[in-house]
Amino acid sequence: MEKAFESLKQLFQQEFAKMVAVISKQYGLEHIEIAEDIVSDTFLTASETWGMKGMPPNPAAWLYSVAKQKTLYHFRRHKIYEQKVIPGVKALQPANQEPDAMNFSQQNIRDSQLQMLFAICNPAIASEAQIGLALRILCGFGIDEIAEAFLTNKETINKRLFRAKEKLRNENVQLMPIDNTLSDQALAERLDTVLHIIYLLFSEGYYSQTENTILRKDLCAEAMRLGVLLIEYERTNQPKTNALMALMSFHSSRFNARVSNNDTLVLYEQQDTSLWDAALINQGIHFLNNAASGNEISSYHLEAGIAYWHCIKEDSPVKWESILQLYDRLLLINYSPAVALNRLYALYKVKGSATALQEAAQLQAVENHFYHLLMGELYTGTHAEKALSHYQKAYTLAKTQTEKQGIQEKIAMMK
Repeated sequence: MEKAFESLKQLFQQEFAKMVAVISKQYGLEHIEIAEDIVSDTFLTASETWGMKGMPPNPAAWLYSVAKQKTLYHFRRHKIYEQKVIPGVKALQPANQEPDAMNFSQQNIRDSQLQMLFAICNPAIASEAQIGLALRILCGFGIDEIAEAFLTNKETINKRLFRAKEKLRNENVQLMPIDNTLSDQALAERLDTVLHIIYLLFSEGYYSQTENTILRKDLCAEAMRLGVLLIEYERTNQPKTNALMALMSFHSSRFNARVSNNDTLVLYEQQDTSLWDAALINQGIHFLNNAASGNEISSYHLEAGIAYWHCIKEDSPVKWESILQLYDRLLLINYSPAVALNRLYALYKVKGSATALQEAAQLQAVENHFYHLLMGELYTGTHAEKALSHYQKAYTLAKTQTEKQGIQEKIAMMK
């Protein structure tokens, strides 16, 4: 029974977003909440039916069939099908396509999800709501999971999503083919938002502050899946899209080495390089080569370059000098305290702790536990008392128990 529950949970994560996207594309984005309810009810039916009869040979096809039936039944039961739904569907579809012809082919699922992604990234939607909608509608995450990702409560997330969906309805946002409806300029502007959301989603998974875990591979996998959707379409298969895919591939290649068996962070210098995934590194190189076309150097290009050098096992001067140069360029086009802090480690590797400490004094990051972790590293070997003090401050500021555990191990080694 437990195995069947896990299988259904996995199916929910895989199929929920696809089904919502297809139903919304077929009947209009204004019915997105109805689509969510229908798909949730479909999974409830599945849990009841499969519990008695067992899982069918093709579970996904079973879910699609039941969802179709429930969708038609819902609209017809409420007597709005003929009056409102059919006219709206006909206005969005070719004349020779039947309104009831809900298509769950793999191609239509991909089309629907890509169109949903661009609809969610409409400028009318507040930026803080866009990633929440992406997690819910495109990734199939529950309200509890989204609340954890945002470090807030379910009520706040429900209100935020409700306002976002109201905005979609009021602005009459439609799921339309991006090949036909967006100009090159509009596509470029919207694509920047889409890539940013995918980047934020991956970043939350890569360094999670939720569930007392440092790494959430499910979020990272969803971000990469959305990136692949963009790569598969000519107009969105742009250099910066490939650069982001390269960045995510390089970071993903070190997942198994980045977290210990007790779920604590393993620092880069201490990682077992035999655990790095060579296939993902090669995939990253492929995307990075594709990103070299065009005349734009985005922050994704520079971050992907930095991540590439971190996948080179040899600890050479060339490696760290290259990383430092990339950080210097990144700071010029996309300054952030986090980037400045990460650059300090590269500076330390190239010019030593004295130079890095000099520049660290200029950073206003005393409430950031990463800052104190780095300072502890820089003072180790020269000023043990200062190193210990910084590690203790890092422990106090750390937000999750897994972070605290890793820092405590460093403190214990110094005593």
